[in-house]
Amino acid sequence: MRLGPILRSFPHIRPRSYPLVHRRHSSDMASVVNKTAHPFDKARFDATLNRRFFYAPAFEIYGGVAGLYDYGPPGSALQANIIDQWRKHFIIEEGMLELDTTIMTPSAVFETSGHVARFADWMVKDTKTGDVLRADHLVKNVLENRLAGDREARGLAAAPPVEDKKRKKKAGKATTLKLDDEVVKEYETILAQLDNYTGPELGELCRKHKLTNPDTDNEVGEPQQFNLMFQSSIGPTGQHKGYLRPETAQGHFLNFNRLLDYNNGRVPFASAQIGRSFRNEISPRAGLLRVREFTMAEIEHYVDPDDKSHPRFKEVRDIAIVLLDRDVQEAGSSETRVMSVGEAVDKGIIANETLGYFIVRIYLFLVNIGINPKRLRFRQHMANEMAHYATDCWDAEIHNATGWTECVGCADRAAYDLSVHSAKTGQPLVVRQALKEPIVTEKETPEWNKKNLGKLFKKDAAVITQLVEALDEPSLLKLKGELAQGSTVVKSEDGKEFALTPEVVTIERKVFKQSIREFTPNVIEPSFGLGRILYTLLEHSFWSRESDVERGVLSLPPVVAPTKVLIVPLSAREEFNPLVQEISAKLRKAGVFSRVDDSNTSIGKRYARNDELGTPFGLTIDFASIPNRTVTLRERDTTDQRIGSIDEVIATVTELVDGTIDWEEACQRLPAYDGVQAVAE
Repeated sequence: MRLGPILRSFPHIRPRSYPLVHRRHSSDMASVVNKTAHPFDKARFDATLNRRFFYAPAFEIYGGVAGLYDYGPPGSALQANIIDQWRKHFIIEEGMLELDTTIMTPSAVFETSGHVARFADWMVKDTKTGDVLRADHLVKNVLENRLAGDREARGLAAAPPVEDKKRKKKAGKATTLKLDDEVVKEYETILAQLDNYTGPELGELCRKHKLTNPDTDNEVGEPQQFNLMFQSSIGPTGQHKGYLRPETAQGHFLNFNRLLDYNNGRVPFASAQIGRSFRNEISPRAGLLRVREFTMAEIEHYVDPDDKSHPRFKEVRDIAIVLLDRDVQEAGSSETRVMSVGEAVDKGIIANETLGYFIVRIYLFLVNIGINPKRLRFRQHMANEMAHYATDCWDAEIHNATGWTECVGCADRAAYDLSVHSAKTGQPLVVRQALKEPIVTEKETPEWNKKNLGKLFKKDAAVITQLVEALDEPSLLKLKGELAQGSTVVKSEDGKEFALTPEVVTIERKVFKQSIREFTPNVIEPSFGLGRILYTLLEHSFWSRESDVERGVLSLPPVVAPTKVLIVPLSAREEFNPLVQEISAKLRKAGVFSRVDDSNTSIGKRYARNDELGTPFGLTIDFASIPNRTVTLRERDTTDQRIGSIDEVIATVTELVDGTIDWEEACQRLPAYDGVQAVAE
């Protein structure tokens, strides 16, 4: 994968490495650790996040509500840092216009946009208990369980079951049963095409393959559509119906004219917004991966429909990404291929340069904040799953313990939204572009004698005018010939006929000079689910020390880590306080967020606790630090320690946090700490 050219174009991005082998280098080089010595343990991972309060179920002391979560201090800081990187990567780098629009939205907006009629998922009900399940998830979970049981029966390694303490039967181990090869192939084909099935087709799958509620083994009923928007009312009378927004996009579109004016009437340009959205999920059972309230970051990039090239596409066209296109899925396969985005656009797999450009920018953002590129793919939507507004759409899917999860969508919404809102309100949402060279055209044009028209046809005059002026060029030429013969007849939609003569209307050929081009721009929309990105980032970052499986580590990159530096005084004695305060103040001045851990536990336990919090660096103040004015710098993953003067170490750690140097470069600056620091005489 050629990252060199793109990294030079975006200098704040530094590629992450995923070291696999443990070996010790000379003192001026960093150690490399084995992060795959132990298989990923979801139970241990979940326990770590819960213990360190990254997030927790909301209203827990009242029993909680499914799909609602509160973020604790490290989770809140992690999300804030991800948002900060998103702003730098997109809003600042691309010069976008940032918005903050309202959450509560009048019903008329979503009626016009199509959300009231079509923003829905298919659900099925347990015929005996009435329990509700999302239909496509039921098909996916049951068939995947059966395939896992088949693999185990064939002596192949089955994926470990995902433990769910609240619903053990649902998440229990698959039944070991060998399936016929034809059945295995059929199940695999269904899963590859799952997002393309309609509601009735999902119902047919449930009947054909005897898919029952995994919790009760009861049959399920026919799929029914369930609108995912939360309905509310505006004002005390309840007469004004509204909804909590399921996305931020409509706030962009309704402010289009103001944005266009702010951008001096020019396209292309992009607006961006970060904010809360709400979806009344049918069965939210996957933690942060499926919630009812969440933070989104959305971009609406407005572009000329006749020119979807991008001026910076040449900077990214050689970047290779993993693609799963719609043709492969519709053929019943999930086989991906690695292809440069330039080749994908040239072959028409990705619709246009602007869409391809943003797909690469999404890829680079995710990798930069710590997503493993080997567990990231872009899947194209099939026809039936395409949103009602989209002409092409790709999802950035990130692999995790539950499978592949959509975390970012990148859609070409064409001119749908601006067109429907303009038609509904009568407000033109268009771009008026001065032409370099005027366009001169000739066309047949009706010329009315309005006095005679009104006198002869009275209240029907407006209908007649509308009928004639709606005619195309060939029809107007035919009408012109008939009028030259003395008269013609036009007919309304209700069958009423009107006889016209040259005294009422004539058809004349006129020359028109067009100096302004008016068009409705198309929209390319990258849409980010920040909670899903946060969760998968945590999962990708978690591993256990090779020497002790109980010692978990979150290898969060410094740019997003909740706390950048842990200050660890070896003793709680008062003489350490001035140095602790000095170092804290200097880090604050450098813009580096740090915390002091002066608890009574051992230094090893203090570091282990902060390894679980993802803190990348630690500064140890020992008894020799006071007279020598030196501190040791510890790196989280390798546990390597370096030593230097306070100012040297702070300067080094500041650059590490900013991403201008990596740990290997830091090792060349600072000597290795051998565990002994002499106290100056």
